Amino acid sequence: METTALSGKKRILGWEIAHNLETEKPEIQDRMSLGKKELIAISRILALFLLFFSLAYWLAGNPLKGTTRIDSPAVTALGEQRVFIWVILLAVLFEFLDSSAGMGYGTALTPMLLLLGFHPMQIVPAIMIQQCIAGFSAAYMHKEFSNVEWKLKPMSETLRVALFLTITGSAATLLSTTAFYSVFKVSEEFIKIYVSILLILMGAVSMIHNRGSRPYRPGRILFFGTLAGFNKGVGGGGYGPVVTVGGILSGIPVKTMTAITSLAEGIVCLSSLILWFILMTTGRVELDFILLPSMIIGSFAAVIAAPYMVKILPSRLWSRVVPLYCITLALYLLIKVIL
Repeated sequence: METTALSGKKRILGWEIAHNLETEKPEIQDRMSLGKKELIAISRILALFLLFFSLAYWLAGNPLKGTTRIDSPAVTALGEQRVFIWVILLAVLFEFLDSSAGMGYGTALTPMLLLLGFHPMQIVPAIMIQQCIAGFSAAYMHKEFSNVEWKLKPMSETLRVALFLTITGSAATLLSTTAFYSVFKVSEEFIKIYVSILLILMGAVSMIHNRGSRPYRPGRILFFGTLAGFNKGVGGGGYGPVVTVGGILSGIPVKTMTAITSLAEGIVCLSSLILWFILMTTGRVELDFILLPSMIIGSFAAVIAAPYMVKILPSRLWSRVVPLYCITLALYLLIKVIL
C-alpha cells in the first residue's frame, strides 16, 4: 500500500485502495464481480435494515412522550398510514444520489416534502434518523467495495478527516438545532429560504472545483465541517454538498470523499439525534415520525447500489457527476422558490 511521508512518519491516506483498483482493473467489467466478502456484507446490511424498519414502524405510531401526530396539510390529504409509496420512491432516488455523490438526500428531500405539505417536525427528525443509519451503512459498504480504507492504527487520513468533520460538524449542528428550533422558534418559511440560498451557493462552488487535481490541504476542512454542521441542524440537509465539495476543494479524490461524507454525516446525525430526543422528552418540542418507515425502506437498496456504482464507474465520471448534480439541486430549488 502506498503511503505519504509526513514529519518523518508514514501516513496512510486511505484513498490509495480506490486508485489501485482502477489501475489494476481499468475496465469497468473487471470491477463488476462480487466476491464472497462483499456478498456477506450485503446480507448484513439487509438484516440490519429490516431491524431498523421494525423500530421505525413502531415509532411512526408516536408511542413516546413528546411525540404526536401533527395535523399537516399532507397528512390531512393522504391519511395517517405509516408507509407512503411515493415517499419510498423519493427516498430510493435521493439516497442513491446521496451515497454515490455525497449529497442530496436531506438537501433535496427536505424542501420537496415541505412544498408537498409536511411539517418540519415530521421531516427533519426522520431525516436525521434515516441519514444516521444510511451514513454508517454506506461508509461500511464503501469500504467493502474498495472505495476507501478506514484504518485506526496507524490512523488513515480518511478516518482522521471524518473524525475532524464530526467534531466540528456535531458542535455546529447542536448549536444551530437548539437555536433555531428551541430558542428562537424559527418559522417554516425561513427554513425554506435558508435551504434555497444554501443550494444556490453550493451550485456556484461546485462549478469551479472540477479543474484537475489539487494538492491535499487538510486545513480547509475546519471551515467546511463547521458550515456543514450548521446547515444540517437548521434544515436536516445541506451537510453533504458543503462537505463533499469542500473535501474535493481540499484535494481529496472524489470517490473517497463520498465515503468520508457518509461516515461523517452518520456520526453528526447521531449526535443531533441525541439532542432531538432530549428536547422531545423535556417537552420543548413535539415530533412526528410518520415519514420514518418510508424513508428506511427507501434506503435498503440505495446504500448497497450506490457504493457499488462508485466502485465500478471511473473517477473521471464521478468528478463530473458530483458538480452536475449539485448544480441540478440548486436549479430545482430555485425554480420551486420562484414558483
